[in-house]
Amino acid sequence: MSFDKVGIRDKGKLTFLPYIKVDKDIFIITGKFLKTATIHKEWSNDVSNPEAVADVLRKHKIDVFTFWQRLPDIAPRYNYYMEWHAISALPITTYEHWINNQIKTDTRKKIKRAPKRGVDIRKVELNDEFVKGAMKIYNETPVRRGKRFWHFGKDFDTTKQELSEDLENSDFIGAYLNDELIGYVKLNYYDRYANPGHILSMLKYWNEKYTNNALIAKAVELCAERKMEYLTYTNWRRGNQADFLRRHGFEKVLLPRYFVPLTIKGNLCLRLHLHRGIKPLLPEKMNLFLSNCRKAFYEKTASENI
Repeated sequence: MSFDKVGIRDKGKLTFLPYIKVDKDIFIITGKFLKTATIHKEWSNDVSNPEAVADVLRKHKIDVFTFWQRLPDIAPRYNYYMEWHAISALPITTYEHWINNQIKTDTRKKIKRAPKRGVDIRKVELNDEFVKGAMKIYNETPVRRGKRFWHFGKDFDTTKQELSEDLENSDFIGAYLNDELIGYVKLNYYDRYANPGHILSMLKYWNEKYTNNALIAKAVELCAERKMEYLTYTNWRRGNQADFLRRHGFEKVLLPRYFVPLTIKGNLCLRLHLHRGIKPLLPEKMNLFLSNCRKAFYEKTASENI
């Protein structure tokens, strides 16, 4: 059975995946052996009638249908098989409450030091000059956080096109040092919460200018002005990233994610806990070991190519 395809961003690249349309909603189909359906742009879209969606997907021989409840709707409402999905979320009331009560003392000091060290944080418009500045940040290093950096080496047109997506629901925050863009946030607004699609800064200023600390502070300020209830940072992180988020007031929030088997194969994989692939089945120590091996490999190959 053939399906129409829609373009999505996957690891920094435009990828075309098959989809099924149910009323006005688009459901992306992933997997070859186990075909799984998920609503397109699930951070900004809800599944209002999962049973009706399941009926349509079942006719197209989809194996598993998965969906979640978005913030702030965190109490389970359905009787389907459910697993908790951990995300990073910062509850927001006012900027003053956040800066005085929700963050660590050392984080507060870094936020205050950033402007004293010449960093100017401001809301900016997307234009060609900004795109060129973003490209300079992209091309600083081919490896970030132990992974191959998705945006390294992208040309001007590709960078501008990607940054221009969903502009009507986004704000850009720029960090400038002597009028040079050294970091930025693209802040996407989704109903009652916001999500920074990008938080990037030049690594050479990481421990000196406290760019990311100041960028997050401005993001919280804008969210408070818009009466956003949360600032999220996608899935809950591990290691240094989790520590960084905690210091800025982010919490581990569990959201209900449902898995609905639609075929015999889907039901069997769900019973054997194979519906999410192999990685979730590995012990945490093994996942950490593999992550460190990947980091060492990318850093070695990157240094050899300099």
